[in-house]
Amino acid sequence: MKNVVFVFTALIAGLLVSSFDSKPTILKVDTSKSTAKWLGKKVTGQHGGTVSLKSGTLSFDNGVPVSGEFVIDMNSITCTDLQGEYADKLIGHLKSDDFFGVSNHSTAKFVLKNAAATINPKKFVVTGDLTIKGITQSVSFDAMIDMASASAKIIVDRTKYNIKYGSASFFDSIGDKAINNDFEFEVNLALMK
Repeated sequence: MKNVVFVFTALIAGLLVSSFDSKPTILKVDTSKSTAKWLGKKVTGQHGGTVSLKSGTLSFDNGVPVSGEFVIDMNSITCTDLQGEYADKLIGHLKSDDFFGVSNHSTAKFVLKNAAATINPKKFVVTGDLTIKGITQSVSFDAMIDMASASAKIIVDRTKYNIKYGSASFFDSIGDKAINNDFEFEVNLALMK
């Protein structure tokens, strides 16, 4: 009887230790299959385009996202609604110090700090640190995440990153040349081991 109790106790102890000793599963972003789109609006219209992800990882513990880091190549910014010299002019301006200052800040980065579960098992309220132009701010947004993919639409207030060009919040007499402070960033990530 003592042997049975000992074996049973050892089995339970082993199960408890193994359940607390789980290591997170770290998945990489497949940058060739992932997309990142931006959309900026102004009083008289809007412009949109893409940027490329340079790298990224997302860690899961029992299928739940627990941490992650994503690096965006700001030199890769494109404009998809203009062509030729107009697109080149806009891209050049976006890369300038008026906007993203790409010569000094070639990457932007998001570090996932928390993913709170919702009623939908694939939907999370994500909170993390977004760094643009060397300035880091906390952001929160809804994201759909599973072990194969992640997607989100993030609203970013550019003025929090010292991007004030064309902002009516800082230039009173700008009129119909005003550019919205918020821009949209939509990501669709493919994950792999």
